[in-house]
Amino acid sequence: MDKTSSLSPQDCLIAIMVAVSASDRTIRTSELVAIEDMVNHLPIFADYDLDRIKTVSQTVFDLFEEEDGLDALFGLVREGLPERLNETAYALACDVAASDGRLDQDELRFLAEIRHELNVDRLHAAAIERGARARHLTL
Repeated sequence: MDKTSSLSPQDCLIAIMVAVSASDRTIRTSELVAIEDMVNHLPIFADYDLDRIKTVSQTVFDLFEEEDGLDALFGLVREGLPERLNETAYALACDVAASDGRLDQDELRFLAEIRHELNVDRLHAAAIERGARARHLTL
């Protein structure tokens, strides 16, 4: 898929999850498992072609190598993701970021960027973040 191709809404959600996982330059197994679990269990991915995950992931990685790749990624996501799914994208991103039990500064900055780029209300974002934190606590 080239960078001018449009992404389906599900592709956009995958791209956001992969991007937040790669934002700290380390893609952890727990993050990949979280993405796989969400794709396998959430209704929004019920009819999603799992073979597309690799293609979408490679697109994200390719964009991260380019100077303005992040802007291009957000452009593709804004183009392909219905606005009503912006909070869903942010929630999935938060779950991926929290899945390894730690949030570093790169991930936090990237989540803030997602929140800004997708125009997620700060109060809604705080509730989404708190839910992700609660779901991923350990004893």
